[in-house]
Amino acid sequence: MKIIVLGATGGTGLELVRQGMEHGHAVTAFVRSPEKLQAFGDRLGVVQGNMLDSAELARALRGQDAVVSGFGPRVPISKTDAHLLQNFAEVLTTAMQRAGIRRIVIESMAFLFKNAIIPPAYFLGRLFFRDLVADSSKMEHVIAQSGLDWTIVRPPKLTDKPHTGKYRVREDHLPLFGFSISRADVADFMLKAAENHFAAGKIVGVCY
Repeated sequence: MKIIVLGATGGTGLELVRQGMEHGHAVTAFVRSPEKLQAFGDRLGVVQGNMLDSAELARALRGQDAVVSGFGPRVPISKTDAHLLQNFAEVLTTAMQRAGIRRIVIESMAFLFKNAIIPPAYFLGRLFFRDLVADSSKMEHVIAQSGLDWTIVRPPKLTDKPHTGKYRVREDHLPLFGFSISRADVADFMLKAAENHFAAGKIVGVCY
């Protein structure tokens, strides 16, 4: 497959790039700062551009089979990034429609699961990350209403532990006692969802 990774210099994004190439895919990273990906050498296609420029993004998307996105704001959130995820989703969906590409797997957050009791994800998110939860919710709404072939992945606390390939997945719920998962294993699930086209039109919780 031809896969384009957004947010490729972040924790999940780097894993998407690394594992995507290990799976034998033709991987392209669309980034603002290509120098951060020099370690991958010429095995990785790199396109420099602005993630919030629909025309630039559409040019990079043409000819791709799927988009996988680990894009997100830096924490703590600055005032200028208050609506970053919503803006990103609006630009991305427009660019995908222009480029004629439909499949997207996008990382969100478990704080949006209102039905999670242990842990009380929504309560904790509203208590400690109110603005980020609100922006993520708006991003998901834009994606879900886009008419694209989407999967939204909601992990809980992300760690830098190694890839295991062993985790739990549940549609529309965070699995019980789902407190954490590594970025590497989130990337594993996202790539498999893109490859096998499962969980299309679904929101899924992934955790250990």
